[in-house]
Amino acid sequence: KRDDQLVSGVKNTANKNTVPFDPESPFVTSGLRLGSPAMTTRGMGVPEFTEIGNIIADRLLNPEDEQVATECRQRVGQLCDRFPLYPHLTSLVPSLV
Repeated sequence: KRDDQLVSGVKNTANKNTVPFDPESPFVTSGLRLGSPAMTTRGMGVPEFTEIGNIIADRLLNPEDEQVATECRQRVGQLCDRFPLYPHLTSLVPSLV
């Protein structure tokens, strides 16, 4: 639960469902499940998944460090900026204003 909260705090979503073949009970899981379809929908590939893994690791290894939390949020924001969910809408916004 703590890890889920730390990951969510840096703009990543982790699911609290059990991981397939997890030997632990559903209340004490031994891993985090991430929504990889949401990342591939944006066009992210192996380098971005590696960066996301590094962001998560940095946050989990430094749970009390708010500087690390801020840097992790910025890194997630940079990835989202590089891989917008609806890139075609970005070009429409100026014409609506």
